[in-house]
Amino acid sequence: MKRWLVIVGCVVLASCAQPPQRETVTICDGGGCREQGRDVVTQETRTFNEADDGRAAALEAIAEQDPRAAYDLGLRYFRGDGVRQDSYKALTWMRSAAERGHLEAQKALGRFYLTGLEEMGPDPREAEKWLSITAGRGDAEARTLLAEASAARKSEEAEWKWRQRWRGVFYDYWYRRYTYLGYWRDGYWYYR
Repeated sequence: MKRWLVIVGCVVLASCAQPPQRETVTICDGGGCREQGRDVVTQETRTFNEADDGRAAALEAIAEQDPRAAYDLGLRYFRGDGVRQDSYKALTWMRSAAERGHLEAQKALGRFYLTGLEEMGPDPREAEKWLSITAGRGDAEARTLLAEASAARKSEEAEWKWRQRWRGVFYDYWYRRYTYLGYWRDGYWYYR
């Protein structure tokens, strides 16, 4: 019985253990970035929403100039954090940051194109483009994703070739083998 209690006690203690947290957090705004104590409660440390005091608009203005802010804004639109979730805007801001050379944005954009983003289907060619840039800059995760994108692109090309080869046969069936069941006469449809 004692042994059982010791085991249960160890499991409970292990489940309660948390990794040590940093004592400060980085706060970035229009004036730059600064370290602030984790225990300080200000408006900047809470999540904001669109109805707040214009912070989303201010971040958008900064994002026009700073690729880090564009990356941040892309993530916010993707997650719906502080703004209404919008995958199109997420992709637009992420692409803006990536085109200006932001490494994390390039990798995120490659992943978006590899997996597809909500209603947008995957685009392995575009994923391969962005991931090759990021992998060329030495990112190990991007190298792994690049291999996946290359395999997906080759698979997509093989599927396209197969479709092109058999397309005529399938269309021939649709045009010649299947007949209409109804016909139009005197202003009405009739079926056999």
